[in-house]
Amino acid sequence: MQAQELKYLVNDSPRIMVVDGSRLMRKLITDVLKRELPGVEVIGCANLAEANAALAKNLVDLVTTSLVLPDGDGLELAKQVRESAGQAHVPIIVVSGDAQQHLIDRKFNEYITDYFDKSLGNEALGAFILGYAQPQPISGATILYIEDSRVVAEATKRMLERHKLHVVHVVKAEDAFALLTAESLGMTQFPVDLVLTDVILKGELSGRDVVQRIRVDFAYDMQRLPVLIMTGDSNPENQSQLLRDGANDLVLKPIEERLLVTKVLFQLRLSRINRQREKEAVAS
Repeated sequence: MQAQELKYLVNDSPRIMVVDGSRLMRKLITDVLKRELPGVEVIGCANLAEANAALAKNLVDLVTTSLVLPDGDGLELAKQVRESAGQAHVPIIVVSGDAQQHLIDRKFNEYITDYFDKSLGNEALGAFILGYAQPQPISGATILYIEDSRVVAEATKRMLERHKLHVVHVVKAEDAFALLTAESLGMTQFPVDLVLTDVILKGELSGRDVVQRIRVDFAYDMQRLPVLIMTGDSNPENQSQLLRDGANDLVLKPIEERLLVTKVLFQLRLSRINRQREKEAVAS
């Protein structure tokens, strides 16, 4: 996926198109949207033909689509949306049962803004869409940010801090591991909620080493400690390997602030949802 100049919902009555061949899935997504965005207008479409007819009548603020449609696929729809007058910067989100695998296989094209895997559940879907529609800060969240370029680091820190995120910046992977070790011993003031790292770092270790060690040596799974990797490498196989190693998602360079913040906030919300579920399971 290429970083895009994205259009975000700025009104109280957004128009969101939901394209899915399953009537049940359209209703499910519509119910989630209406619960999270009371003023939303949902345009449900069962196939490409209905979606194109709807696009010809009115502009939309956001599109969700399944990958497989009765008369085509979601990637084709995304291309058509991008080519429609006035729709070039609308966020297009794939909602699919195998979206994570498609991400790993790098099968999405440049027309897709983001993806959501159905296996994460309805509550997470609501949090995901809300992140695009009306992004809200997450109080007390700490980001451990690894970047060896101080110029890039300062610019990215400002992006995150504008959204009330607490950022702890380190230059090397070794410094990050020292902080995570201290946290595991209860010796840090701010527990780390998410790790954001560049893929290329000074020293012997890379962003790939960071994610591998977090998953293996520290034994933090993707819900306990999300890891986002920033990369300018357009090689699909290299991108896939980062995801197979345990990165939650990639943020492609050049960095677009809203896309970065949306991905960070979603991973934080998802992590908190999972922690709450674990607490409730233990309590029951």
